[in-house]
Amino acid sequence: MREQRHSRRVMMDPEQRDAFLRGQRTCRIATVSADGRPHVTPLWFVWDGSALWLYSITRSRRWAELQHDPRVAVVVDAGEEYGELRGVELTGSVRQVAEVPRTGLPYRGAADLAGAEKLFAEKYGFGEVMFHDGRHAWLRLDPDTLTSWDFARLSGDFTR
Repeated sequence: MREQRHSRRVMMDPEQRDAFLRGQRTCRIATVSADGRPHVTPLWFVWDGSALWLYSITRSRRWAELQHDPRVAVVVDAGEEYGELRGVELTGSVRQVAEVPRTGLPYRGAADLAGAEKLFAEKYGFGEVMFHDGRHAWLRLDPDTLTSWDFARLSGDFTR
């Protein structure tokens, strides 16, 4: 993963970034249609400390676009006032993990999937066991770039 080069003054440290990503519930994922038009949709996710796991409906425009072009940009952000704005942008290419759609069958070769499903189930109120509805499947993003910002780090310097 490339190191963040710009906006280092407002960049979160890795522990802050990981805590932020673990605490937020919704991301926005940008995909590209076959004719090159961007498409942005909200989606639930989990962050395991190195990868962003996205649980997407397989009969969606987003899923179809990712079959054509797996490149994405994902933003997770929060805040209302300028000094509260914080977030993370991740870019790269997603890959499918396990069967499509996910039924909960054991998946050889993806030890991290069990951890991601446990995190997801706990985060979104399913308990400790992942609920599989036969309509969703997993996408994993190992980011090529990861950019973070927390404007509270400007210590009251909110000039624009």
